[in-house]
Amino acid sequence: MKTPARVTVIGVGNEYRRDDGVGWAVVARLADRTRTRPLPGRTSLVVCDGDPARLISHWDGADLAIVVDAAHTHPGQPGRVHRLVMDDGRIAAADRATSSHGLGLGDAVELARELDLLPRRLVVHAVEGADCSPGKGLSAPVAAAAAHLAEQIATEVSRYHAGVGDP
Repeated sequence: MKTPARVTVIGVGNEYRRDDGVGWAVVARLADRTRTRPLPGRTSLVVCDGDPARLISHWDGADLAIVVDAAHTHPGQPGRVHRLVMDDGRIAAADRATSSHGLGLGDAVELARELDLLPRRLVVHAVEGADCSPGKGLSAPVAAAAAHLAEQIATEVSRYHAGVGDP
């Protein structure tokens, strides 16, 4: 009997810095959704502050890791989602600059690659934010993106477990 794939969805950010909490908000929506519509197989939902060592510990051993993080772009379009698929474990220098954290995803990927601790497949959803000032609550366009993204990720996880691959 084949063991189900291990999938980890990681929400990165800080829920006390408004739109920087989008990753946490997506994970919270997915957790709420699982009460009536469970995610298949061995799927875990976790939140992280973006520390590279913690990111690596969350995706270590995963077949698929999906990371949701806030992104800063200039000029920005709040709520726009960028999807990056990393099968080779590398992030281009330009992509590393989009994180809202000083050390973040790009550093974690590079370190994990060197230590041979990358998941088999890594998908990153970077959501452009509007407001990362202190406080709770997402801006309207980022909240709308989070709701849509949670459903999109649930579909992606189901398709991965079914062996279908990318939606």
